[in-house]
Amino acid sequence: MAQLICENLALGYDGREILSDLNFSVDAGDYLCIVGENGSGKTTLMKTILGLQSPISGKLSMSDGLSQNEIGYLPQQTLVQRDFPASVWEIVLSGCQNSCGLRPFYNKAEKQLAKENIKKMELEPLVNRCYRELSGGQQQRVLLARALCATHKMLLLDEPVSGLDPKVTAEMYRLIEELNKKDGITVIMISHDLDAALQYANRILHIGKKVFFGTKEEYLKSEISGVFAKGDE
Repeated sequence: MAQLICENLALGYDGREILSDLNFSVDAGDYLCIVGENGSGKTTLMKTILGLQSPISGKLSMSDGLSQNEIGYLPQQTLVQRDFPASVWEIVLSGCQNSCGLRPFYNKAEKQLAKENIKKMELEPLVNRCYRELSGGQQQRVLLARALCATHKMLLLDEPVSGLDPKVTAEMYRLIEELNKKDGITVIMISHDLDAALQYANRILHIGKKVFFGTKEEYLKSEISGVFAKGDE
């Protein structure tokens, strides 16, 4: 069943359209990688899915019981965010804020969920450490655990391995794949790593001067994949 459907979507900012006539759908359990040139609208699309930005035109709808506040989001970090002076526990638990509503405190179930996701991301030895003292890979696992506290249905990941060394990158991809394959969480990931996209994803959305949406097998057979891989667009 489709969890997310985009129909004739036009995106942009400050009144300037950067992407138009975008049509695709994401089924429950999909692993969709969004690829394309810098400035093509990938992050703008993600913000639109999250309801942080309105489309210029077109329709974006959700089904299968999914709502925007039930989507886990791992954005690209700024330098200021990397230096955030809070504990691993505090940051992961803050992923439960949407479920708190007007309550000024976290309940027992939310604290238990945070503990489970800390364990799932293999962060138990770091639970009391200050976030700013962690390595880049450890910080990304903390943010992924936080995103998991907000959802059991869909994760949006914006360049989750950016700046990480190859060993840590492979570990992040392993964790994300397990969430998709074992836990059945739908993954939508922006990536500049075409090889990884083709290894892990079952669907590819390429946006830019040309748009493609389909399976990775269809993408490999398309003209656009060869041009993008060579960096000629």
